[in-house]
Amino acid sequence: MRYLTIALAKGRTAKDSILLLEKAGLNCDDLKKDSRRLIFEDDINKIRYIFVKPADVPIYVEYGSADMGIVGKDVLLEERCRLYEPLDLCFGICSMAVAGPVSTEFDYKKTYRIATKFPNIASDYFSAKGMDVSIIKLSGSVELAPIIGLSDLIVDIVETGTTLKENGLDVKEKILDVSTRLVVNKVSMKLDDKRIIDIIERLEKVVFGGGI
Repeated sequence: MRYLTIALAKGRTAKDSILLLEKAGLNCDDLKKDSRRLIFEDDINKIRYIFVKPADVPIYVEYGSADMGIVGKDVLLEERCRLYEPLDLCFGICSMAVAGPVSTEFDYKKTYRIATKFPNIASDYFSAKGMDVSIIKLSGSVELAPIIGLSDLIVDIVETGTTLKENGLDVKEKILDVSTRLVVNKVSMKLDDKRIIDIIERLEKVVFGGGI
């Protein structure tokens, strides 16, 4: 029996992903140890776990280096990979929003410079609104951009809004709700449909109650 590989995103959703998999009856003991390893193998159940950057999860899954993955909807929309998305795991809940200085009034008729880590999502949103904007891609701390004049507004993930408030910014408009999703490689679904469907059903029972 071949190993099924599950790609997990490093960072804020990693602990919740491991907890969910464990509740679904999968062996996650090694994953909970303090380690810098990137690959963990469950030899009994023939499951391999890999930890990668969130933006890389859908890429590993689309190209078949991983059979399944757990990652945020924001990443899936930004990367535009061709995957099955069978389950909303209902954690890591936040929103994608347009934000800017409190003193700035958001006007659909104006031209803006937008700083963001999500250029595809931002471009799609403003295009749908018929707005003329320039997108500036940044890798982090986009809140700084409007403060020092690099941009007029930002498009970013908002959880509590505390970071925005502390930097004199507020939400101008919500773009979409975000949560963590389970994704599956299309070829893997055909090759190992029984094993993959079993994992999906186990996770579904945990997410929507009833246990396994």
